[in-house]
Amino acid sequence: MTSLRIFFIGGLMSYRAMFGWLNPWILIPSLIVSPICQILLFSYIGRSAGVGNDEFYVIGNALNYAAIPCLFAMGATIGGEREGHTLGIVLATPARRIPLFLGRALPVIANGWGVAMVGVLAGVLLLDVHVPPGSWPAILFVVVVASASCTGLGLAMGAVALRVRETAVLGNVVFCILLVFCGVNVALDDLPGWMATTGSWLPLTHAIEAARLLADGSSLGDVTGLVAREIGIGALYTVAGLVLLRFFEDESRRRASLDRN
Repeated sequence: MTSLRIFFIGGLMSYRAMFGWLNPWILIPSLIVSPICQILLFSYIGRSAGVGNDEFYVIGNALNYAAIPCLFAMGATIGGEREGHTLGIVLATPARRIPLFLGRALPVIANGWGVAMVGVLAGVLLLDVHVPPGSWPAILFVVVVASASCTGLGLAMGAVALRVRETAVLGNVVFCILLVFCGVNVALDDLPGWMATTGSWLPLTHAIEAARLLADGSSLGDVTGLVAREIGIGALYTVAGLVLLRFFEDESRRRASLDRN
């Protein structure tokens, strides 16, 4: 029961503390206006170049923007506590680390899903992209999987916040890597082999491919393999994040660097 309270209530309190202070004039441009602008930018570039179609760019860029809250919020979960000199208090508690940090990830997954779906819906409405009505439930599910997978990467990135001074720069670098390597605007088949191989081990890649197939009329059963791979990759990064958190926590205690900025 205590672990469940830490998971749900602790995660919600952490999320509210992280985003409650944000002015809407910061939040709205970052999580609503920016993804729509990115979708429109690459869609019109694709039209001008005669490459792909609007649906290709809408799905790719909408899911790619789920990485913004998933990466930065998880990084801020650790980095913000450290910056505020409260991380030591959090880690001094006897609470189990898995519900403590995975509970903080749950609202982030919902946030990433919301950002991605805003992008998809905006792209559909503004660019007149047709998605079969029967495909929407499956697309909603795939976007949840994509957000969860990307949050796993964000957890691993957040663990690095125990060793680096600034996670925002790292988050921007990781976001750009996902943009280039995950088939967001260039199909994996058109990327160099080493880039395509790298992308296949990153979050979002398989979810983007699955969502595109669903938007073309495929059923959820047709993309089960892609969804399973996305879940597996997300789980891999989540486990890596938890292991890194434990390792860097122990190292920070040993080196007395937990609250060093």
